[in-house]
Amino acid sequence: MDIKGKVHEVSPTVQVTDSLKKRELIVEYIENPQYPEYLKFEAMQERCNLLDNVKVGDDVEVFFNLRGRPWTDKTGKKSYFNSLQLWRINVLSGAGAAASPEYAPPVDLSAAPDEDDLPF
Repeated sequence: MDIKGKVHEVSPTVQVTDSLKKRELIVEYIENPQYPEYLKFEAMQERCNLLDNVKVGDDVEVFFNLRGRPWTDKTGKKSYFNSLQLWRINVLSGAGAAASPEYAPPVDLSAAPDEDDLPF
């Protein structure tokens, strides 16, 4: 899945356990300008580095997987949790975007042949 939005917040990397690290990205997603949504994405393990060049205010395209899992508390009540796990991010505009867009090289019209066989 993927969405486009504006970076609202980028958290530092947190070492959750000896073998697990995680980083969070909050994106302002505006499907309806009157009611913007703030979506939290998780980058896990080596994907934490994907957020190193992302800055608040950048327009981004986020690619993610939707994950869900059950949890049962001590009383036996079952709950369900969802998470959005980021696996790729493209900076579309802002500080992390390319400094200048790439264009095709100009065509040298003086090198065209003098022959003109157009019918008009």
